[in-house]
Amino acid sequence: MAEPRPLPQLAVLGIGYVGLPLAVTAAATGYRTWGVDTDIRVVAQVNDGISPVDTVGDGELAVVGDRLTATTDPGCLSQCSVIVICVPTPLDTAGRPDLTALTQAVTSVRDALQPGQLIILESTTYPGTTDGHVRRLLEESGLRAGADFNLAYSPERVDPGNPVYRLGNTPKLVGGLTPACRDRASAFYSRFIQHLHPTPGIREAEAAKIFENTYRQVNIALTNEFARLCHAFDIDVWETLRAVETKPFGFSGFHPSAGVGGHCIPVDPLYLVHRARELGLPFRMAEAAQSVNAAMPAWVAERVVAQLTADGTPPHDARVLLLGATYKRDVADTRNAPCVELASRLRIMGTDVAFHDPYIPTLVVNGTTVHRTPAVDEAVSLADLVVVVQHHKEYGDDLLGRARRIFYTSEPAALPNGVSL
Repeated sequence: MAEPRPLPQLAVLGIGYVGLPLAVTAAATGYRTWGVDTDIRVVAQVNDGISPVDTVGDGELAVVGDRLTATTDPGCLSQCSVIVICVPTPLDTAGRPDLTALTQAVTSVRDALQPGQLIILESTTYPGTTDGHVRRLLEESGLRAGADFNLAYSPERVDPGNPVYRLGNTPKLVGGLTPACRDRASAFYSRFIQHLHPTPGIREAEAAKIFENTYRQVNIALTNEFARLCHAFDIDVWETLRAVETKPFGFSGFHPSAGVGGHCIPVDPLYLVHRARELGLPFRMAEAAQSVNAAMPAWVAERVVAQLTADGTPPHDARVLLLGATYKRDVADTRNAPCVELASRLRIMGTDVAFHDPYIPTLVVNGTTVHRTPAVDEAVSLADLVVVVQHHKEYGDDLLGRARRIFYTSEPAALPNGVSL
C-alpha cells in the first residue's frame, strides 16, 4: 500500500484576530498549518486549545487538532509552500504608519525564502507597500518576486462578532505582482473561501481595503456631527435617523456613538492620508472625519457633566458608571475604544468614574490600571449616572431599570430614566 501523501504546509505569521481564523480554516481544509507569533502567551494558549480571540472558538481549535501548531520559531517557514503575513500595522505616537511588526515578519520570511513559495500579505497598509517595501526586503534573499517566488496581496475582511459573515463566505480580494502570482494566490484561497474577486494588481487591492474603512469613518463622522447639531437644535437624532432609514435607495444607515474604535476605522484611513501627504495630495475628507470622530469622547464627557448638573449633582461629587468598555458590542476587544478617552476626560473634570464590562477585567486610564466594578447590580443602583458606552447583551432592561439616570451613547431603550445623545 502506498504511503499517504504529506499535507501541504502553510505558515501564518501573526495569529490574532485575522491570522488565527485563517490558520484554523486552512488547517480544517487540508493544510498542515504553522501559526507563528512573537507573543509567547498567545502561542501557549493556541497549543492548549484555548482561543485568544473572539474570531475563533475553542471548539474550532479542537477540531483541527495537531494540524495546527503555534510557535515562536520561524524555522518552519522554509518548509511551507504558502506563507501568509497577518501582523498588526498600527500607527506610531505621531499618527504615522508603523511598519515595525511587518518589517520584522518579512525579514523572517526573507531569511527562510525558498524558490517556488507563495508569499501573501493580508495586513492593511498603504498602496505600494507590498510591491515596494515588502518586495525589496524579500529580494534581498537573491530571489526575484514574480520569477523565483510568487507575491500577492489579499486584505483581511474580518468583522469580530458578526454572526453572518465569516472568513469562508466573505468575498476575498486578491491582487498579485503578476497574473501568475494572482492566480496562484486565488487557487490557495479558493480551497476555503466561496467568492474571490481578482484585482488588476496589488495596489488596487491595497487601496480597496483602505477605502472600505475610510467610507465607514467618513459616514460615521457625518452621523456624529449630525447628532451634535440635532442636540443643539433640540431634535431627536434617533427618530430622525429612523425616518431617514425608511428610504429604500440612496442611503446606508450609520449611527452616532461615543467615537470609533478597533484597529481598522481609526487607523487605516490615516495610512492613506500619510501616503497622500508624501505625494503632496490632500485627503481632506478622511482627515476631517478623523478629527470629528476623535472629538466625540470629549463631547460625550461634556454632555455627561451637563446631565449631572441638570439632575442637581455637582460633577465633582458624582459617581459615574461606564458600562461597556470594548470598541464593539459583544466582543472582547478594547483597541482604540472610546471608553478609555471618555473615562480620562471625566476624571479630569473631577468625576468619580468606575466601569464594568463582562468581557474586559481591566482598563488602563491615564497610565493607571482600573479594575472593573465587581458587583454591577449594586454599582448601577448606586451611581448618580450610568453611561451605556457599549450596549452589550448582558445589559438588559432589568439591570438598567435599577439606575437613577441612564445616558445612552448608542440607540436608547424605552426606559423612563434614560436620555441619549
